[in-house]
Amino acid sequence: MRVHLLAVGRCKEAAIKSLVAEYGNRLRPALSLVEVEERKALPAAELKAREGQLLLEALPKGATLVALDEHGKSLSSQAFAEQIGRWRDSGVADLAFAIGGADGHDAALLSRADFKLSLSPLTWPHMLVRVMLAEQVYRAHSILAGHPYHRE
Repeated sequence: MRVHLLAVGRCKEAAIKSLVAEYGNRLRPALSLVEVEERKALPAAELKAREGQLLLEALPKGATLVALDEHGKSLSSQAFAEQIGRWRDSGVADLAFAIGGADGHDAALLSRADFKLSLSPLTWPHMLVRVMLAEQVYRAHSILAGHPYHRE
């Protein structure tokens, strides 16, 4: 199963890019990161809609879409791994996680999402969410493989 992180905004921080790459490269096939960005200054509602459109355009055809959303379901690492395992075992070839912009996801993206996930009730910087999500995907892979990383 291929895993994709679809994220609004371009990361300029070398440390964050390095950490996402580190966790992503531990997976086989490696996790891919696709960044989308609207460069035009738009009113907030239009920008949110445009970001949603860009994320949906970046979505691999037939992919299972998980939208990171503050109103989504909170899962433990074990439950997250089990959910990924169910998708894998049901034949999902592409699993994509969408990280929205500052105002969250557009309704069109949320309605397309197969699952809505909340990483935490806390608010996190969007660039840092990339690292946290990449680590949790790797942790889920380790749990499913019975690897001791999860216990370290």
